[in-house]
This record gives sequence, C-alpha cells and structure tokens, in this order.
Amino acid sequence: MKTLRKLATIAFAIILMGSCTAQEEATTLKDALKDYFYIGTALNVPQVAGQDPQAIEIVKTHFNSVVAENCMKMMYLQPEEGVFFWDEADAFIEFAEANDMQIIGHTLVWHSQAPRWMFVDENGDEVSRERLIERMKTHVQTVVERYKGRVHGWDVVNETILDDGSWRQSPWVRIIGPEFVQMAFEFAHEIDPDVELYYNDYSVSRPEKRDGIYNMVKDLIDNGVKIDAVGLQGHLSMDFPTVEMKEEALQKLASLGVKVMVTELDITVLPWPSRRHSAEVSLNYEISDEYNPYPNGLTEEAYTALMDKYVDFFEMFMRNKDIISRVTVWGVDDNQSWRNNWPIRGRTDYPLLFDRDYQPKSAVTRIIELANAKKQ
Repeated sequence: MKTLRKLATIAFAIILMGSCTAQEEATTLKDALKDYFYIGTALNVPQVAGQDPQAIEIVKTHFNSVVAENCMKMMYLQPEEGVFFWDEADAFIEFAEANDMQIIGHTLVWHSQAPRWMFVDENGDEVSRERLIERMKTHVQTVVERYKGRVHGWDVVNETILDDGSWRQSPWVRIIGPEFVQMAFEFAHEIDPDVELYYNDYSVSRPEKRDGIYNMVKDLIDNGVKIDAVGLQGHLSMDFPTVEMKEEALQKLASLGVKVMVTELDITVLPWPSRRHSAEVSLNYEISDEYNPYPNGLTEEAYTALMDKYVDFFEMFMRNKDIISRVTVWGVDDNQSWRNNWPIRGRTDYPLLFDRDYQPKSAVTRIIELANAKKQ
C-alpha cells in the first residue's frame, strides 16, 4: 500500500510539473513579455466603436497596454475654445478599462494637430504669451482632471526638439519660449500628482537629437519637475536606425534616472523618398512606382528581412528590460497603418506585426519563443 501511495505521489508530481511547464510556455505577446515590459498598441476610433472586430480580438489577445491614435489629441478634444468633445476619448478609456489594459494618454501639448484657434486672438493675430499660457493650462488641466485615476501615464509634450538638437520653432516656443515644456509638466502634475508624465519624440537615435533631448530632460529634473519617462518613437526603416544606435539612445536617456519606452513602433520596408530619414508628420511626396515596389505583397526576401529586423530589435528590448517599461506598436494590422499614406499617400506598406488578413506574421511567434527561451 505504501508503495502504491508513493508511486501515486510521484505520478502526481510529474503531472504537476508538466502542467507548470505548459503554463510557462506563453503563446501570446502579452504573456510572453509580461516579465519584460508592457506591450501596447494604438487604437483608432472605428476599432473602439466595434467596426473592426478582428483587430479588437488581436488587441485583447496580444496586448496589455493601449494608446489612442488620434482622438485624445488637442484638435479633437477641444476643437473650439472652451468646447470639449469627449465622446471618442471616453469610449477609448472605457474599452481599455473593460479589458484591464494600461491606458496611455497621447498627447497633451504638440505643435501638430493643435486647433487653429489656439495660437491666434479674436482678430486673427498671433495670441499673446499670457493668453497662450492660460489656454495651454486650461486644456492640460481639463483633460487630466477628466481622466484622473484612469490614465496610467500622459505624453505631456510631443516632438519639440529638432534633429540637430535645437528647439523646434513652433508657436509654443516662439510665443511662450522653451519654458512651455516645464509649464506643461507642472500643469499636469498639479491636477494629478500620481499619474506618470512623459516626453515623446522621434529620431532619438540621432546623436544630436538624443543629446538635445537629454539636456532638456536633465534641465527639467534639475528644476524639480516630475518627469517619469522618455518615449523614443520607433518609426523605423530597414536601414535606420541600427539596433546599436537605438540601444545607445535608450541607455543614455535612462542614465538620467528616468524610465524609457519604445513608442509608435513600426518598420517600413519601402524606399525613403529623401536622403534624410524622419518622422516629421508634415512631410509629403508624390507617389511613383519606384517608391511603391510591393503593391501586391512582399517578396520572400523582403518579408524575411523585415521579420529578422523585428526580432533583432525585440531581442535588444528584452536585454534592456531593466530600463524599458513599455513597447508600443503604432497600430494593430498593416491595413490600419499610417505608413500607407505617409510620407507618400497611396502606397502599400507592411510595417506591423499583423498582416491585412489579421494574421500574425512569423516575427510574432519568434518573439514569443525568444521571450520563453530567455525565461528558462
């Protein structure tokens, strides 16, 4: 009898071990990466409204963090002075909460997608410094107050440093001065002391721009401003930046004592129509066959190179899990991506992890396998 009991105990232990092993082998991105960082995606208004159920199923399965692609930007939330439109942003917040997802607010202050009235007075002339500061404060604090305790972190200021490391001469800088950045962070913190506050920008792998952002963030910290992280946008191409350049930028900014995040990640396989890569949203070029080489699908060679690039970057992200708090891809599937219409309208691009038929590309499986292997 004792022998039978002992054998039964051993058999149960073997079954239990097998069960634990099976549980450890994650099959989704969010489960595989949960010990590394949040994995997020950007949602558009039709998706949140239920008009793209296949995309939403991907989001629920693979992602644990979401950001609104457009509906929380200034021009949509306050199209007229003092008139706020909340419906789409509220729906986004409610969707995220219903699915227990980390919510990122994007973005409070940006030179682009700001309403026209923001920078002019009643006569159409440039608004005064005092009036613009008051308008910025009103917008920031009204939005942060509405979602207080619900949003995990805000992109407070977006893209105010140029590629050469100097200040972008936007209306914010021209009218208020570079100190508008500190003001924006302080306005947000005053309303919600617990929410995380971020600066977000593109092309941070360029040494001049990286150093300009480093100096700005250091000044904020030295002035006692709460800033929790810097978001390094991931609008990548096949040849820029290299994994090493991205890693160096992440590590340098993290040396300030803030977290870093990879935001707005996508990788274009299409030729770039100028000599200098950028994510400047105002760029616009004419379409031609030369710059739209894959209208009917990628070649096997191009597909493999893209998948390898994704895996190489994610391996680096995992290697730097101690400083990276989140990686967010800029869209769910290729059909949604802004890359199809920027910087040239009407192209066919393949920059995301899920294809136009809502199927995971091979990089998804490879990233999951890589994460599982690193846990062992």
